[in-house]
Amino acid sequence: QVQLVESGGGLVQPGGSLRLSCAASGSMFSIYAISWYRQAPGNQRELVALITSGGSTKYADSVKGRFTISRDNAKKTVYLQMNSLKLEDTAVYYCNWDPVFGSWGQGTQVTVSS
Repeated sequence: QVQLVESGGGLVQPGGSLRLSCAASGSMFSIYAISWYRQAPGNQRELVALITSGGSTKYADSVKGRFTISRDNAKKTVYLQMNSLKLEDTAVYYCNWDPVFGSWGQGTQVTVSS
């Protein structure tokens, strides 16, 4: 089973950019599909983006055209490049290989504020 740790969050102004990283430990990272989720205060956790082992991607409608998910299997890392950030992107961001069977980490806080 793969263990994942998120990093890269911070405070950014509307229209700004951030790149989140999801670093994995354990073997066979390359066979896992990895997803980014986010949870804003008072809201349920939602799927933001997914990347399969083959590199296919899927995005929530709210982030299409602004966010890009990618992976570097040699570095055992999945990235989430977030551009044109909006106030409503403020949330704790998590990565996971499975929302039921995977473990949730601490996440990384992204705050979009002027």
